Amino acid sequence: MTSICPEALRGDLLPRIPTGPYARLRAKGAAALFRRAVHGLPLRVEFPDGDVLGAGSATELLPRMIIRDPVAFFARVGGQGLIGFGESYTAGEWTSPDPAAVLTVLAGHISQLIPAALQRFRSVLLPSAPAAELGDRANTRTNIEHHYDLSNDLFGLFLDETMTYSAALFADPEAASWDVLADAQRRKIDRLLDAAGVRSGSRVLEIGTGWGELCVRAAMRGAAVRSVTLSGRQLELARTRVAAAGFADSVRIELCDYRDVRGEYDAIVSVEMIEAVGYRYWPAYFECLDARLAPGGRVALQAITMPHDRMLASRNTYTWIQKYIFPGGLLPSTEAIERTARRTRLRVRGRHCFGEHYAHTLRLWRERFDNSATEVTALGFDGTFRRLWQFYLAYSEAGFRSGYLDVQQIVLDRPEEQP
Repeated sequence: MTSICPEALRGDLLPRIPTGPYARLRAKGAAALFRRAVHGLPLRVEFPDGDVLGAGSATELLPRMIIRDPVAFFARVGGQGLIGFGESYTAGEWTSPDPAAVLTVLAGHISQLIPAALQRFRSVLLPSAPAAELGDRANTRTNIEHHYDLSNDLFGLFLDETMTYSAALFADPEAASWDVLADAQRRKIDRLLDAAGVRSGSRVLEIGTGWGELCVRAAMRGAAVRSVTLSGRQLELARTRVAAAGFADSVRIELCDYRDVRGEYDAIVSVEMIEAVGYRYWPAYFECLDARLAPGGRVALQAITMPHDRMLASRNTYTWIQKYIFPGGLLPSTEAIERTARRTRLRVRGRHCFGEHYAHTLRLWRERFDNSATEVTALGFDGTFRRLWQFYLAYSEAGFRSGYLDVQQIVLDRPEEQP
């Protein structure tokens, strides 16, 4: 069994419920805003006193949000906004038979949940990311370890046999099931390798190893692969999996920051790694891609993206996902990727969007995670951690189900070098 970060096991990591006159004032304002916002939404919001809010009729089957402790719920939301909303779920102050359905409705109406006048004061009302979580060299490895070094066994409980922790590409997303998930992951990887032009003799750089499946599939084509990661746990298992597949001689996996990579490569691939870089360091990331790409080569990225206006609004504030899941990260927009690439010699030559596929991927992971509660507990993770991860997986699924988030495979090259 792999070791586990001790801090992940504690159930006391949630902050206390805000108290005091100022906290009560903010809670009162949060209650008023919440009630007004959900009044017209296709939700059934249930309170302990029997009060029910939502736009549906009594006979409609709507996503149910059950608020068990309104005082604590509104105190947390009033104090920390969406961070408090997620903390309240983790604390059990609100729940749902299907949290992803509730969050999908909320994500689909995100622009109307908070009045525009208040959104202008977002940076004043909400905290900024701690300096210790910025994506500079001093913090990056700690940020990565916070999530990816939890436990290989934990991830193994809900990932398929490929141990691939990114969007799958289904032949038919509406028919997505556990039985076809592994093949869908291989299809996604093969499409990315095709886009990068990986073939026999290619020198391939992978930024962000994961658990090694992409290395194996690139080596199967006859490529020489160098892969870099900052997760010690992933490094160990990826090397083991590569060796078991018979490619130890053609794949080299290292614990290395992408900024420290040297050499030239015919193809550079990176799957859902840019999200962990942080917007301040996107220029350094693309400069690295440009510097490491051999003449005539291609870069193939898989990236989760969000609308440009929402990215601009959130880049200077601290979010729930940053605090509890991915410290230091930020989802880019398509426009941000293209603008940042233009600061180098690289240009976007093609994009393939498949956000619907990610919604189904996350649904399958969430169902598997929920069905593995006994095994998760046996690994040493407590009920608070399980609720935190339930919210994380449902929150992510809702982003794609609502269309608020997308995932893309993006190909870049230097046009002047192409035939």
